[in-house]
Amino acid sequence: MPELPEVETTRRGLVPVMTGARLLRVEVRRSDLRFPLPLNFAQNLAGRRVLGLRRRAKYLLIDLDKAEVLLIHLGMSGSLRVLAEPPARPLTHDHVLFHLDSGACVAFHDPRRFGLMDLFSAAKEPRHKLLVHLGPEPLERGFSPAYLALKLAHKTAPIKTALMDQRIVVGVGNIYASESLFLAGLHPALPASRVMGHEKTLIAAIKKILRAAIISGGSTLRDYTQASGETGYFQHRFNVYGRLGEPCFHCGSMIQKITQAGRASFFCPACQPRKIPAKKS
Repeated sequence: MPELPEVETTRRGLVPVMTGARLLRVEVRRSDLRFPLPLNFAQNLAGRRVLGLRRRAKYLLIDLDKAEVLLIHLGMSGSLRVLAEPPARPLTHDHVLFHLDSGACVAFHDPRRFGLMDLFSAAKEPRHKLLVHLGPEPLERGFSPAYLALKLAHKTAPIKTALMDQRIVVGVGNIYASESLFLAGLHPALPASRVMGHEKTLIAAIKKILRAAIISGGSTLRDYTQASGETGYFQHRFNVYGRLGEPCFHCGSMIQKITQAGRASFFCPACQPRKIPAKKS
């Protein structure tokens, strides 16, 4: 957390406030995030104009004048919220505040300090160490059945682990991988190569879950809030995630949990049988 839907929701909330705005000043209240902020970070951002906001995987990319890009990752507990005016008393974990020429302020809040920020030339973006290895976006055309079949053909790792591999597809984190596999009727422990023939069904499930989560403003389990300060609502629509021992909404079987690569995977043993499903024609 936050995953792709939360970052996309944040981006959409920031667009009307930040696009075209000038950064009057950047107030750094704590620079030791996951990595230290770049040298002269606040000074180099002062006076810069925001040209647009994009998302790549779980990264927010803010295009600035002078052909530079501000990259922000929310980490495990980060959020960006819009304030009508600078706060008289910033919250304890408001580590960076962006003061805009409109009088508004955007506060980066991160209790665990696992978030990060970087500032670099736009020309360096294709080779940036955090971006260069990333696979296709799950909601774009490049994430196709043919592509996924090629990537999974020789994968012995469990399908859920494969979906969370950012080199295969970006942004499908733990929550949404569990929910997508439920919708596709695939057990999370199935070897990735053994789900061949189900790529179209799996991709459709991933797209449906991610789009629904974005419409719901993401999922709030602990710290995440939208740019407006509201929580997300998709957690109220979980079919399996976090529902250990509760009945499946579809068949009544009790939701189970296994641990994969240190992460909890939730599934319905009836709707997602461990047996290899018959290939789709």
